[in-house]
Amino acid sequence: MKNPSISTIIIIICLLIIGLYAMGEVNYFASKVAAEKNYTSPVIVIPNIGIEEKINNHSLNQGVLSEPAGNVPIKNSIILYGHRTLQGSPFLRLNDVSMGDSLVLEWPGVGEVKYTVINKKVVPANYQLQPSGNNIYLITCDPIGSTENRLILEGQFQGQGPINEAILHNNPQETNALMITALFLIVGLIFSFFYPKDNRIYILATVLIISAILFYCCINPFPSELIYEKILFLNGGM
Repeated sequence: MKNPSISTIIIIICLLIIGLYAMGEVNYFASKVAAEKNYTSPVIVIPNIGIEEKINNHSLNQGVLSEPAGNVPIKNSIILYGHRTLQGSPFLRLNDVSMGDSLVLEWPGVGEVKYTVINKKVVPANYQLQPSGNNIYLITCDPIGSTENRLILEGQFQGQGPINEAILHNNPQETNALMITALFLIVGLIFSFFYPKDNRIYILATVLIISAILFYCCINPFPSELIYEKILFLNGGM
C-alpha cells in the first residue's frame, strides 16, 4: 500500500479537528437529552427565531443558564446566559431578535410568563448589569466567535397564563447528536469516494474511525467541556 501523501496527511489532520468539534457537540446534545428527561426544568421560547431551550441552574456548559439560581419569574428579574458558538449554540441567533418581539418562559410552579423586548444593546465584557424589577435579560457573547463584548436583550413583563405542558415535555434537540454523527459519516464517505484511489483508504479509515467514536458518544456521552478545554486555542482562546 502506498504511503500517504503530504496532502492526504493534511486532510487527515483537518478531519481530526472537525471530528473533535463534532465530538464536542455530540457529547453536548447526548448529555443534555439525558439531563432534560426531568420535566420540571423551565423553558425559554423565542418564537421569532425558533428558540425553544430548557433552562438549567448548574452550568453554562449544559445550555441556557439561569443565574442567580433562586430567582423566580414575576417575583424577581430573570437573567439567562447562553453560548453564541459551540455547546449547542443556544443563543446563536439572539442578534436577530427585534424590539417588540415576544419572549416566553414556561416555568413549572409559575406558569407561562410573557415578556416583550424593550432594549437591545452591545456592551463590553466587563459591563455590570443592573437588573430592574421583574424583567428578563438574555446575555451572550458578541460578535460571533469572540468574547470581546456582550449582547444583552431586556424583556419587560407583560402577563402570566397557564403553563404549556406540551413544551415542557418536548425536546426538539433529541436527535441532534445522531444527526451530527450521520452527517459526518455521509459527507466523509462521499469525500472518500471521490478522493484519489492511491490514498483513498487512509481517508476512508479516518472517517470510519471518527464516525464510530461519534456513535459511541451518542450512547455513552461524557461532559463536552472536556473536549472544548483541549481545543480552546483553535477559537483564539474563546
